[in-house]
Amino acid sequence: MRDAEDLWVFGYGSLMWRPGFEFEEQAPARVRGYHRSLCVFSHVHRGTPEKPGLVLGLDRGGTCRGVAFRVAARRRAQTLSYLREREQVTSVYREVWLAANLADDRRVQGVAYVVDRAHPQYAGRLPLADVLPLIAQGRGISGTNVDYVRATHEHLLGEGILDPTLSFVLQNLPLAQVR
Repeated sequence: MRDAEDLWVFGYGSLMWRPGFEFEEQAPARVRGYHRSLCVFSHVHRGTPEKPGLVLGLDRGGTCRGVAFRVAARRRAQTLSYLREREQVTSVYREVWLAANLADDRRVQGVAYVVDRAHPQYAGRLPLADVLPLIAQGRGISGTNVDYVRATHEHLLGEGILDPTLSFVLQNLPLAQVR
């Protein structure tokens, strides 16, 4: 019975550096069939409907390196409830179960939040010239969009992952905003 098993959670954005739940273990992980992308207009956490920010989504195609967290079975229901409240506030993400390959060659099934391409907040692949002003203006209940991009970029670098898009954004925002 799945409810009696430990829960694995795959993080590719802010979940990596601010999971918000207790876990027993974390490990570098890779999922196939999806990639990390600045493809979600943020209307709550890093923007508003009037001034949206732009945050990461797990979008179809490619592979994505991130972090997998193992949550004890006794905290499974509580963690899923927390994640649903956090990640599905506007229903732009779908909760899916994906196979993740851990750095130590284990393969686990974990929950991940994949962008819903049919949702109005799905931005798709925007030209980088359009990405910069969205990130510069974004501010929501979790803080500024610039802080989100910076924290995610720094965490990825700490994991040995270079995200060229996040690097470009941070290098091309006005200097006052990057600080």
